[in-house]
Amino acid sequence: MNEFVDEYLNFLTVEKGVSRLTLDAYSRDLNRYISFICRSGSKDMANVTPDDVISYLAQIKKEGLNARSVNRGLAALRGFYKFLIHEKKIDTNPVANIELAKVWSRLPGTLSMEEMNLLLGEPGLNNPLAIRDTAMMELMYATGIRVSEIITLTMNTINWQVGYLVVMGKGSKERIVPIGRSAYNCLQEYVNHARPIFVKEHATNILFLNRSGRGLTRQGFWKILKKYAHRVGLQKKVHPHTFRHSFASHLLEGGADLRSVQTMLGHADISTTQIYTHITRERLKNIHKKYHPRG
Repeated sequence: MNEFVDEYLNFLTVEKGVSRLTLDAYSRDLNRYISFICRSGSKDMANVTPDDVISYLAQIKKEGLNARSVNRGLAALRGFYKFLIHEKKIDTNPVANIELAKVWSRLPGTLSMEEMNLLLGEPGLNNPLAIRDTAMMELMYATGIRVSEIITLTMNTINWQVGYLVVMGKGSKERIVPIGRSAYNCLQEYVNHARPIFVKEHATNILFLNRSGRGLTRQGFWKILKKYAHRVGLQKKVHPHTFRHSFASHLLEGGADLRSVQTMLGHADISTTQIYTHITRERLKNIHKKYHPRG
């Protein structure tokens, strides 16, 4: 069984070009699944039944995994078994008719437009670090890009003439996202006046740099956001994906169509984007309840 997993992960690396983060996640999910199947007494992948898979999903849910993590585990199994069928390792697919768990019970956290404006205005432009942090947060909110995408942006990913980013997303898929006037101006300020101070002796094309002239890490970026969220007194937990969720939610609240938001977020499946329609509906319900005399 472990040989099958190794073959599949190699296939994902060579043929599909998946990111290291995705590969690590699938590796953990599949190895956990194989361990469960072996403990259950099965030594042959061809003998695994849908009931075995359901028992596994129930077990990891019991261990504390949320619905979204369970769904990711199921997605890993679907791809794995599709590969095994294609390679003629097995004849039947035990996950073919197993549905995804409902995930709407926990909607992504977003900031209101007022909270976002408060957060974006906190760093200011008084010193190079403040200029950098303002540019990063403005760009995150303007484009909805992931933290893994913003820390790998290079100088040549910005089209200054037209005003858009070329973003390399999951699965090495390129997408174009408009920057917007506010983020554009902050980026210019950073590139012209702050970034040259950080570059120092390090020759690098990475856009956002730390004090040492190297690219920021995910953890470093997260610490920056938490610092400013604490300063302005936000009670909500703020993390890099909060900007992405807020970007999508505010676009839809403003009247943007779902397909356009899907394209800008880089979602392969529109059903992933549809979660934000739930957010906007919940917000409208809360507004109605708060302000309508019979709400």
